[in-house]
Amino acid sequence: METQMVFRRYEIKYLLSRRQKAKVLQSMEPYMEPDGYGRSTIRNIYYDTDNYRLIRTSLGKPVYKEKLRVRSYQAAASGDKVFVELKKKYDSVVYKRRIGIAEAQAMAYLAGKLPAPVHTHITEEIDYFLEFYRTLAPRVFLSYEREAFYTRDSDEFRVTFDENILFREEDLSLGCGVYGEALLEPEYTLMEIKTPGGIPLWMVKALTEEKIHKTSFSKYGSAYQTMFLREEGEIVYA
Repeated sequence: METQMVFRRYEIKYLLSRRQKAKVLQSMEPYMEPDGYGRSTIRNIYYDTDNYRLIRTSLGKPVYKEKLRVRSYQAAASGDKVFVELKKKYDSVVYKRRIGIAEAQAMAYLAGKLPAPVHTHITEEIDYFLEFYRTLAPRVFLSYEREAFYTRDSDEFRVTFDENILFREEDLSLGCGVYGEALLEPEYTLMEIKTPGGIPLWMVKALTEEKIHKTSFSKYGSAYQTMFLREEGEIVYA
């Protein structure tokens, strides 16, 4: 699991068929290797205001947007380490700051029942966020199975494959089981390239040969649209 607590990078998303995923993995083999956790299940709880201001703003595709979530890489008991993450995107660049604390401490902190566990620039930003958006509360549980890879000569260029993306509005606990409504058909995978700069030529070649084009897909945004826009017909991913 990453120990880095501050990230600045581009995050580029692609929807792949099973065949396209197999071809991309084949192209990656000489250059990349899986991280130490193999295929893991990531659990997230997204926070939003009582009128879902954060995700509604995000779906409008502004130059700047932000979100708050708590994440675990396994079913988390009260004493297990989880990550409180403040994620911002400005002019296509993603900035992520996070702190790792015990699950019970994280939930109490975000509920305003405990002060920040440590005093750092990151917790100052989270404190300001909590104060600014006064009605923040857990709104959606979102999970997915992830395979993550990094280049052998540097861990700055990463590729992740997310499948079985599920969400629910109840049972908002990182310690509960994984279940919910699917956001993708089973034959599709959400691939994400995470890079501080450019994309290697070998990856560009693989994407071009397979006619794979970047897409705009927000997991939380898609969950919100599924929850509230069913009557509108086709859901537009953002």
